Amino acid sequence: MADKEFFGHVIDGAEVESLDGARFDTVDPWTREAWAEVPLGGAAEADRAVTAARRAFDEGPWPRMGFAERGRILHRLADLMEEHTDELALADTRDMGKPLAQARHDVARSALNFRFFADHARLATGDALPMDSGHHSYTRFEAAGVVAAIAPWNFPLMLETWKVAPALAWGNTVVLKPAEDTPTSATVLARLALEAGMPPGVLNVVHGYGPDSAGQALTEDPRVDRITFTGESGTGRAIARAAAANLTPVSLELGGKGANIVFADADLDNAVNWSIQAIFRNAGQVCLAGSRLYVQREIYDEFLSRFTAAAEALVIGDPRDEGTEFGPLASLEHYTKVRGYVESVDEQGGKTLTGGLGEGWVVKPTVLVDLPPDSRHVCEEIFGPVVVVQPFDTEAEAVCLANDTPYGLNAMLFTENLHRAHRVSAALTAGTVWVNCFFIRDLRAPFGGVGDSGVGREGGDFSREFFTEPKAVVMQITPA
Repeated sequence: MADKEFFGHVIDGAEVESLDGARFDTVDPWTREAWAEVPLGGAAEADRAVTAARRAFDEGPWPRMGFAERGRILHRLADLMEEHTDELALADTRDMGKPLAQARHDVARSALNFRFFADHARLATGDALPMDSGHHSYTRFEAAGVVAAIAPWNFPLMLETWKVAPALAWGNTVVLKPAEDTPTSATVLARLALEAGMPPGVLNVVHGYGPDSAGQALTEDPRVDRITFTGESGTGRAIARAAAANLTPVSLELGGKGANIVFADADLDNAVNWSIQAIFRNAGQVCLAGSRLYVQREIYDEFLSRFTAAAEALVIGDPRDEGTEFGPLASLEHYTKVRGYVESVDEQGGKTLTGGLGEGWVVKPTVLVDLPPDSRHVCEEIFGPVVVVQPFDTEAEAVCLANDTPYGLNAMLFTENLHRAHRVSAALTAGTVWVNCFFIRDLRAPFGGVGDSGVGREGGDFSREFFTEPKAVVMQITPA
């Protein structure tokens, strides 16, 4: 117990225990041993955090600061995050097994979230609407109030900041509940926010679980003005039901079962490289993963040979080693889930070309073929390093296969034909379509999905729309 680090709730500017002193462990997926403790929060801690955030919004300076003053603090926070890159990166690496090099990249992206939204809020403009009737109308975007941000475990810091940064930039106060499997970087972030000069109560962190715990209490609290959630589709439905009771607006970025289409005229080296990243980065624990890989029949064998060789070449090892490219799954519970898919390939009628189970909680990069289109592996979100490869003949067939899913978060396609690129991008039912690349983000662009992949969009002006209350002001212009 003595050698475990402690990461507390951060409520109203102080790092605190739970009221009853309860704690739980966070486990390093590589060693499979507890490395840190966090307080186990529940409804009481959620209430304390919302009370602090409500007071900070209603009475505190943060919503009343100018954009430049808030932006200065957010840029200072980004500076501190960059100075503490190794601390933040190691927190995510030890919590969920992310290779350290990738975790450092996530810290850089997280700092950029604060810089971008600080500047976006400061430079944003409203509409001026002159009227023929002798009136003048214009728009204002005013902070919504208290935001409950519930983050997932696969990109802990990056997706926490994706929610927190725009909410704060527009003058809201925030209660952040990180995933129970990956709690520590959120506490470090809150510590740095206070050091940057953020007033107490503006950014609060509560640790705990979802149902019948801190998460459920946050989503049911009528003092919360916005709920933003990234995670599993079933949990998203539960949050939407809770929010509906208070008519609280929600933004839900949920699961995915992304299609990756490789046409015969694609640059094969480029297609193989990005396709490997699209399914095996972060050990496949990516909602945007290209887990359904469709390859045109003329190049199917050649692509599959190159793709399988590249999968086998990934370096598996301790996530803290600089050369590691591929680590364990994030928890025993998740490993057990993914293992079930790996072990059921034969009974579903498929074949494993490479991969399978590794040591500890490792599932090796796994490539499956010959599975029927209605198999669990094709239809369900595995959320692990498991890809199903299938051939197709025509463009129309590829689009039909790609759209044959209740999910609609993202898709990819690889082609050198400009007309096809535009044509297929328009035909795919997805919130984001990447052409000849993957995971490239412009923070001005909308991000979100359709169907079981969620409700709403965030990013740029879309984040402004969600985290503010747009207001119209109409003035009569008295004639001279």
